[in-house]
Amino acid sequence: MAGSTDRGAGASGREQAGRPSLLRAINDRAALELLLRHGRLSRGQIGSMTGLSKPTASQLLSRLEAAGLVLGVGTTEGGRGPGAQLYELNPAAGHVAGLDVTPARIKVAIADLTGHVVGEYELPTSRKEAADTPSRISEAVRAAAAPAGLDIADLAHIVIGIPGAFDPTNEQFRYGRHLAGWHSPGVLDKIRAEVGVTVDVENDVNLAAIAEQRDGTARDGGDFVLLWVDEGIGCAIVLGARLHRGSTGGAGEVGYMPLPGAPLPHDVGRRNTGGFQQLAGAPAVLSLARAYGVGSRSAAQAVARAVRSTDTRGGAFLDELAHRLAVGLAVIVSVLDPGLVVLSGAIPLAGGEALRTRVVEDLHRLAIARPRVLLGNVPDDPVLAGAVHAALDVARDVVFTTA
Repeated sequence: MAGSTDRGAGASGREQAGRPSLLRAINDRAALELLLRHGRLSRGQIGSMTGLSKPTASQLLSRLEAAGLVLGVGTTEGGRGPGAQLYELNPAAGHVAGLDVTPARIKVAIADLTGHVVGEYELPTSRKEAADTPSRISEAVRAAAAPAGLDIADLAHIVIGIPGAFDPTNEQFRYGRHLAGWHSPGVLDKIRAEVGVTVDVENDVNLAAIAEQRDGTARDGGDFVLLWVDEGIGCAIVLGARLHRGSTGGAGEVGYMPLPGAPLPHDVGRRNTGGFQQLAGAPAVLSLARAYGVGSRSAAQAVARAVRSTDTRGGAFLDELAHRLAVGLAVIVSVLDPGLVVLSGAIPLAGGEALRTRVVEDLHRLAIARPRVLLGNVPDDPVLAGAVHAALDVARDVVFTTA
């Protein structure tokens, strides 16, 4: 063994010298991940969970405390003798912004490194402001950060959710002609230059799936798809616990999918007509509701009204809507065979169990695959929640790696 070490001198000596720092980095990250997962822990608990000796755990915590990544927060109680010092992840060690962008508004949430939201803001927008997209993004983020005493420069990362997709090969916006101001060449670079912070853009339905995976219906893991039914229709695909985006970022753009009962899509690069969208998107659902005598101002309100109604027409409307959704799902599950389908967006959530059970019954008649079909249960805005999670993944990776 001594001879083997001697032969490692010279070219491989640099690797040997680098090993202690590499091990420190690995141990530091392991401790930070434990504090993130469990909250407050003592030196002994961290040592036990990582397999480190007490002296090594003490050195590690001192190093992380000096770097501003952990805080001493009191001592344990009970037992004989003095309590052990407790440590927790320093929430202020990093902040991120998550955004949910639609044609009508920009919603922003600012979160600390633990995921606690410390600031929120909603900025109404219009087509007239489309050319000013970078400055509007900057304005909304600054307004959300201000109550927490932060500025954009204090953020480690920003993730923006949009109803469309950016092609990763050229960072051009696709699948969303209705979102004005996002189609000009280099718009993402202009946003990055405006805010001076690293920025990623992600499809809104993909972000909703991330939120369901972390906090909602899909927490138990495994392959699943999330069908989003709102103004538009989209699908997020999670395989092996990872989002499948496709070669151009367009995986899951099922609004364009040709289906029986709907006109074939034509010229989809210019307008989204025909296909699943025309069968079960919000305008189609509202029109269908009116045909059954279930009038309302919005598709989601019409669905909720039908659920509450004792009129047989309300039930018939839900039957037809469930059939339309099941037709689209039958295609999706026949190709992907997921273990779980999560129904989300304003329309399925307004329909609740009354709509979900109807979808399941029809789906079982149409497809051999029999996945579980459940409603999403991330409260408020799952797109915004997913954007925060995605931004935190990047920020924590940077902070924990450079500890």
